[in-house]
Amino acid sequence: MSISSPGIGSGLDITSLVTQLVAADRKPKSLSLDRKEAKLQAQLSALGTLKSGLADFQSSLSGLLAFSSVQLRTAASSNKDVVTITSTSSKAQVASYSITVADLAESHKLASSASGNTTDSITGSNGGTLTFRFGTYNGVSFTANPDKATKSVTISAANSSMQGIRDAVNTANIGVTANIIKDATGYRLVFVSKDTGAANSLELTVSDDDGNNLDNAGLSVLAYDPTAAVGNGKNLSQTVLAKDASLTIDGLSITSASNTLTNVIDGLTLNLVSKAPTTPVTVAVKQDNSELKSDVEGFVTAYNKLIDTINSLSSYNKDTKTSGTLLGDSTLRAVSSQIRNIISSTVSGLSGKYMALADIGITSQLDGKLNTDSAKLSAALDASPDAVAKIFSAAAQASDLLISANDPGSKAVAGSYPVTISQLGTRGGYTGAATAAFPLLVDANNNNFVIKVDGITSGSMALTQKSYATSTELATEIQARINGDSTLSSAGVSVAVSYNVDHFEITSNRYGSASAVEFTSIDTNTTTSLGFSVGAGTPGVDVAGTVGGETATGSGQTLSGNGLSTTGLSLLVNGGALGGRGNVTVSRGIADRINSLLTSLLDSKGILDSRTDNLNERIDDISTQREELDLRSSRLQQRLFTQYNALDSLLVSLQGTGNYLIQQLNTLNSFNNNLNSNR
Repeated sequence: MSISSPGIGSGLDITSLVTQLVAADRKPKSLSLDRKEAKLQAQLSALGTLKSGLADFQSSLSGLLAFSSVQLRTAASSNKDVVTITSTSSKAQVASYSITVADLAESHKLASSASGNTTDSITGSNGGTLTFRFGTYNGVSFTANPDKATKSVTISAANSSMQGIRDAVNTANIGVTANIIKDATGYRLVFVSKDTGAANSLELTVSDDDGNNLDNAGLSVLAYDPTAAVGNGKNLSQTVLAKDASLTIDGLSITSASNTLTNVIDGLTLNLVSKAPTTPVTVAVKQDNSELKSDVEGFVTAYNKLIDTINSLSSYNKDTKTSGTLLGDSTLRAVSSQIRNIISSTVSGLSGKYMALADIGITSQLDGKLNTDSAKLSAALDASPDAVAKIFSAAAQASDLLISANDPGSKAVAGSYPVTISQLGTRGGYTGAATAAFPLLVDANNNNFVIKVDGITSGSMALTQKSYATSTELATEIQARINGDSTLSSAGVSVAVSYNVDHFEITSNRYGSASAVEFTSIDTNTTTSLGFSVGAGTPGVDVAGTVGGETATGSGQTLSGNGLSTTGLSLLVNGGALGGRGNVTVSRGIADRINSLLTSLLDSKGILDSRTDNLNERIDDISTQREELDLRSSRLQQRLFTQYNALDSLLVSLQGTGNYLIQQLNTLNSFNNNLNSNR
């Protein structure tokens, strides 16, 4: 019978012996791999800590990156029940303003006659079209607002109730809100101009299915012509007069269509809340460095936190003889060195007293951290907050007052670049031929046209058929129709229409080569009466010139740098002379440069991720080496079992031979004993 378990025949514990031999053989290699993996995992974790610290530091830079976003002014109102300030920019000058609000701007409101319910037809089940015009009524005549399009809403007989008309008007989104209000006499349909101001009064004309557009029956019950007789085209009641806001600022009289004033005081947005004609309100604009100071102090705190992280990863304790995980690491050394070099540098592109962190009281200490002299920082902020902001941010400044430089993006290099203008941006336009004399009649033979503006073709438009007493009145009508076209307005294109001596001029409100005006369709008598013919006008041109001696790209009024040093630099040229126009100076502050560096470091293709990938590959290689070690140990175990099993079989065989010899010797001894006893 064969022996199935190792060592059973000989009594040797072969399994234990082989296991111990295999373990002794693999232990040095296994311990070496464990140590290598532990070190690599520690480095991987340390790099993760470093990346997290860098990302936190980058987040602290956001308020300092762009000079245009640095807030250096605050404004306060002495009576917020009358005037509030809803926006303040760095353009606001430190000053105090005395404001007296005599009247608030109001929206025009018109109400229908009362009805017993809101669901029955108020038009005798007649439908038709409601046409809303916005403009100014001076008590004698109504003048259309050229900046507001004429809008129409179709009312079906099925939707001729108050509810139906209300919903149709509101769904059309035409700048008019329709409401239903119940007063002591019943329900009234109320139309409200969404925009306040005298120039946004409503005129409501009707095309009534019953054929009479003026009477107090059918859809024409909603007609409102302020110049007409009551009951004959003036069938709604005016409940609120459209008014402009009226106020004085430092004794200067000002009117505004809106109660929100954005361009009266540079850098301020005022909101008029209530009238106070006898009580002046003081609005004070003050220098406010608190936000910038807070951002600067936050920068220092975040930097010092990053240095703590770097120091902990690269430290060495001579007493305990322990070191940080990344002590001597080339990647950590490179990152730290690059950041510290930026911190200690002077900002290129700046001049004057404040060009480096040390100039505003921020200095480096022996441990690498920054220390802030609060008094020196406050003094610098009080003396020149703009200069302090530019130490940190990216900024571009043109010397020519008619050229505005945007923040320089990420690619423009710090320096001063000469600017030359060879062509100013212009708007495309159409100049008509001489018109017929005024008063000028617009009828079915000259009221329809199709126009293309900036490459966008309008729908078919129809001027209001009437006799126009003045060129201004007709120019206003033409402009309102063009700008009110849904196709053009949805594309964001518009025009300005004016009358020059004996002809109309239609000008796109866009600058540049994409700016153009073209008539594609006109009526029979349009050319002879209005001076318009099918064809294109004169297209606009883009601004052209050089920045830094290299040809720049023009688009409208914007000139963009193309050179290696000026890419990303964008200039808005608001007119002026041709030729040399001074310089534009680009500076890249410390926060901006650190942000660019950190963006590169933290990029998926940056050195930190490359180092991380390398560590992961080495860890994966250790796993492969472990698998190879396992295979080697398995083969060794198999070989040892084979060898020791052979030894075990040999020992069993020798043991059998020994037992046979002992038996034979015992037999021989017994024979000898018997032989001797017989003698």
